[in-house]
Amino acid sequence: GNQKATHLENSQEKKFQHAEEANFYMNCRAAYLAVLKSSLENIKSKEQLSLVLQQAGRNPSQKTINKYWTSQTTSLNFDDFCAILKKEKPATKNELLEAFGKIDTDKAGYIFHDELYKILTTRGDKMTWEEVTTITKQADFNCSGKLDYNKFCELYLTTSEQCCKAARDRLEVDPRLRQQHFGNQTENLSEGITLPVSKPSPRISRKTDHKLANGDSRAPSRPSSAQSGKASTSTTVTVGASSSRNTKLIIEPDTMKEWQCAQSKGCFYLEEDGEIISHKYRLHLPQRSAVCITIKPLTIPQAEGKSCRWLSVDTTLFILKENETQENLQLVSFTELQHKEMFGWRGELGSGVYWLLPFTTGCRLRKVKTQIAGEAKLLWRDEDGELALTKEFRAALLDIFETIDLDGNGLLSLEEYNFFELRTSGEKCDQEAWAVCKENFEMKKNELTRQGFMDLNLMEANDQDGDPWDLWVTLLSLGYNKALEMTEACPFVIDICAERCKPRIKAISLEAGGSQLSRAVCRSVLNKGEAKVLHGSENIIIHTYKSGSRITSVIENKSENTVIIHVNNEQSKNCLNSRGLTVFAVEVAPKSMMVSQHVMPLNEQEEWIYSCVHSLV
Repeated sequence: GNQKATHLENSQEKKFQHAEEANFYMNCRAAYLAVLKSSLENIKSKEQLSLVLQQAGRNPSQKTINKYWTSQTTSLNFDDFCAILKKEKPATKNELLEAFGKIDTDKAGYIFHDELYKILTTRGDKMTWEEVTTITKQADFNCSGKLDYNKFCELYLTTSEQCCKAARDRLEVDPRLRQQHFGNQTENLSEGITLPVSKPSPRISRKTDHKLANGDSRAPSRPSSAQSGKASTSTTVTVGASSSRNTKLIIEPDTMKEWQCAQSKGCFYLEEDGEIISHKYRLHLPQRSAVCITIKPLTIPQAEGKSCRWLSVDTTLFILKENETQENLQLVSFTELQHKEMFGWRGELGSGVYWLLPFTTGCRLRKVKTQIAGEAKLLWRDEDGELALTKEFRAALLDIFETIDLDGNGLLSLEEYNFFELRTSGEKCDQEAWAVCKENFEMKKNELTRQGFMDLNLMEANDQDGDPWDLWVTLLSLGYNKALEMTEACPFVIDICAERCKPRIKAISLEAGGSQLSRAVCRSVLNKGEAKVLHGSENIIIHTYKSGSRITSVIENKSENTVIIHVNNEQSKNCLNSRGLTVFAVEVAPKSMMVSQHVMPLNEQEEWIYSCVHSLV
């Protein structure tokens, strides 16, 4: 009994220590990123060191700064900063009061301003007269020419805590800050996915290099910035020009003539913070059947001859089986076979309900700053002064109609229209409002026609007396730029064919992938990819998987501690990655896994080399 109690105490103490360490590290990171652009950027001056220490709730003296920034110091990195913070503890209230007590020999609880000026401008780190005046002017702790140092100490400590909290809040609230400053993806794949308690050991290669499907292996020269002497592993995959698009997806039209099919369209939309949202689907199979499922970017008839950037965006569909609850979804498979721009899967599925979660890596669907010559004109007035839609705007609206007409019947149902409304205004149209639409705009079988959709947008323009502001809000939310080019969205089409039954597919929501998709992506890489232990750290495993024109790496952390993994792609050639950074760091929670990066070729007509070093910070 005593042994169990001791073991429990030790376990609880260990958990507390881990929580303390995690909290300390988070504060370090928040303070560092409040001053510097990246945790991989170095502190380059005494002034920067002083600023980051202040952001961490410290008030360093010049003597303290000089202790860590000597005449030989040229820079300090994030690890150095964490080490300094461990040594330089924040001042406590007792320590502050003790220091003031040495001045206030009468123990009156206050110090006259004249005495304060004399001490602060002549001793230690000498302050200027103006700096001391800033202190004495504060009404919170000054009265009748005296400083109440008890109140001063309370305000000082509160301000220090608020400074730490503000830095941490900025880090938590702003996803772009996380992406740019620490390499974390803004999509939900950056979340650590907790590992199951009992997990069989993966196939692990302990060699320096290994081979992946369709990829040649080379031992790369170690990048100069790789963290030598620390746990690390390197992976290299060489892919020939266009070879990534030639994996044959076996679909034999002759044998599938009698198969029954269903289709649905959808779209990936890029949010302001870089997150990607899309439609999610529920698939129902009445009975067990051989099934073929494909997904590819949607070719819009009206857009032919235009620049269609979305056609090069990679698409994948994860197939999950619904069990007792929607939360309890089990990964069945995913569309890993590629033929040109189409990704597919063929196999057998039992009867029941499945969830289809679309996914794109974000390598080719991302925020890009482009110069636009001029803003497209949306409206014009005819000879009678009546408003009309310009030819360019009409063409864009036809493309939009094609995209939001999910079942492809040439009409918009209330459900389809509501996905459009949720995306553009955040609201839904109810049955009563839909009845009003029916009275004013052309409909067939209670569904809005193309002409009705055009007239609806023209009515909005008339309501605003020709001001195109609301129309632009709609267009921008659907991924269009001011030149009426769709640059921040990717429409796609899903096809499902079943041999023995009629499949039914229905769009259920329009939202970010969430933890279910994150877990599915990580699990697919662990199931299919090659695993390599980080040399010198047995509990950190890097899983790498090549599927078509995409390579994905996942970091699995089996340890009890949060780890920081430095990722270096400097030796890669002709590559794009989902992080948008050549060198970055990834934080992985204890007993969890997360995507390190997705990589695709910049130019598929040329050879591309994925060469990456993962090392423990």
